Amino acid sequence: METTPPSPLVLHQAKAGVVTLTLNRPAQMNLLTHEMLAALQGALEAIAQDDAARVIVIAARGEGFCAGHDLKEIQTLHDAPSIARLFAACSHLMQTLTRLPQPVIARVHGMAAAAGCQLVAQCDLAIASDTARFSTPGVRWGFFCATPAVPLSRTLQRKRALEMLLTGDVIDAATAQSWGLINQVVPVDQLDVAINLLAQKIAAQPRASVASGKRAFYQQLDLDVPAAYALASEVISASFAHPEGREGMAAFLEKRPPNWSA
Repeated sequence: METTPPSPLVLHQAKAGVVTLTLNRPAQMNLLTHEMLAALQGALEAIAQDDAARVIVIAARGEGFCAGHDLKEIQTLHDAPSIARLFAACSHLMQTLTRLPQPVIARVHGMAAAAGCQLVAQCDLAIASDTARFSTPGVRWGFFCATPAVPLSRTLQRKRALEMLLTGDVIDAATAQSWGLINQVVPVDQLDVAINLLAQKIAAQPRASVASGKRAFYQQLDLDVPAAYALASEVISASFAHPEGREGMAAFLEKRPPNWSA
């Protein structure tokens, strides 16, 4: 008797420089199991080497975006080192999002809870539908959302981040936008249009400039002001000397659109 092979954990679609990775376990609320983390990690590492990929969108199938880790899986891990390996894989994935040369946009259509909220916060940008919800509810069950706290504390104002982490309350998309967790809120039937518009705006920019700019943005956050300016001066000097910068200057002075070579 033939069996149908399982569908991929992460779906991959590329169009006009925009690569969409879709979490594909809707019945399980796209939980970040070890297998899901590995599948997403592998997909991101492959895209990092793809010069044709200018922007990455992380989406999800089903009613929810991502409900975080699978507590049933964690329950089977009976010692701290085994649990630590799971969270190390998750932390590695989150840091990969920041290190990618391509900007990453979260497309959030439903609930993003715990590590799912962490995933949204870790992406460079995020657009959500008005049906999206966000929470870090671990504190209510005895496991404070310490790993989601890392990007939340760097994205939201400190007191807003702690409010989410200490109460576990669910916030709606409008609140998430006002707190700085997401960039835009749109009606659910306009979500793909909004995502595509933002992605194409970014994809139209020169690739090397975007990659170096994203890298410098995150590097300077961890530096004091003099060191941040020293780094930024190196980056902007290199960008002016780069062929993209030369073409951009010429186009500006000649009052014409730039002609990017790649």
